Amino acid sequence: MDKNKADKLDQYTDKICKDNLVPLWNVLGKLVTPEPKSPCQPTLWKYSTVRPVLLEAGSLLTAKEAERRVLILENPGMPGESKITTSLYAGIQLIMPGEIAPAHKHSQAAFRFILEGDGAYTAVGGEKSYMSKGDLILTPSGRWHDHGNESDQPTFWLDGLDIPLVQFLDASFMEHHSEDEHPHVIEDGDSVARYGSGLMPVDFKASSPTSPVIKYPYSRTREILDKMKKTDEWDPCHGLKLMYVNPVDGKSALPTMGAFMQLLPKGFTTSTYRSTDATVYSVVEGTGKTKIGDEVFEWEPNDTFVVPSWHHHQHFTDGECVLFSYSDRPVQQALGLWREDRGNR
Repeated sequence: MDKNKADKLDQYTDKICKDNLVPLWNVLGKLVTPEPKSPCQPTLWKYSTVRPVLLEAGSLLTAKEAERRVLILENPGMPGESKITTSLYAGIQLIMPGEIAPAHKHSQAAFRFILEGDGAYTAVGGEKSYMSKGDLILTPSGRWHDHGNESDQPTFWLDGLDIPLVQFLDASFMEHHSEDEHPHVIEDGDSVARYGSGLMPVDFKASSPTSPVIKYPYSRTREILDKMKKTDEWDPCHGLKLMYVNPVDGKSALPTMGAFMQLLPKGFTTSTYRSTDATVYSVVEGTGKTKIGDEVFEWEPNDTFVVPSWHHHQHFTDGECVLFSYSDRPVQQALGLWREDRGNR
């Protein structure tokens, strides 16, 4: 383009900007990209680093003073945005013996993936669910929930929420309960017995797309993986991988976030894989490493790492390993946007 024409177009752009108009031809390449481009960066958070500084926070303020004593796992590609991916939030929460994190409810859906401790609980809508390592506890959108610790040891868990997605949609609401604890009127395990055992009340009518099961115990999940591995049918990209589902319709347990658990055998190397859903991993058992693009991250139990959208990656295990993960896959699939690439590279 000659300089005279370029100058005229610049003058034209300056003239229309006062009317809040922007030429598409100036920005189209940034808006519609040939492949996903994200500020999200591959990152690993070592639990051995997070745990002591979170315990230090426990000596500085109570769970009630903080409302939620959490250290956010903030992606270095998006500083100051409280995001681990462009659509998801992650944090590690601590509750000390005898504490209560006060009851509140909000538009954002959440889950708690338990890293350490036995005897603390999350209460959701009156159901008191006790925590053990590897358990997944759901907090559906708009449900009262509080946390407490009846044990003599601190309890830590990974919080996963759809905060950035709800924020993007301008759909955030939050309310605090008049008491620290919402009345606990339902026993631990009631929802899994009532809805997640292959049987269901005959007159049950779902009122939301979220699973009616509050707790998915790791003891049950691990037993299923152990049964499955006896057939020796390992997917080259995932080993054995399960999705936490809503037993009512078989879809994701939460409509905005998919949660998964996978077992990888000793000495296993996965095929190169990528997908459009940026994925957050938490190591449950075992040690190994993950290659993301050209970077290699070595991990051990309770470490957290993130694989950005459309990044080639492979897992390499030392011994048998179990990995928990979550992503925004249900949203992408509902909109017809999700894509994967299982090819070798």
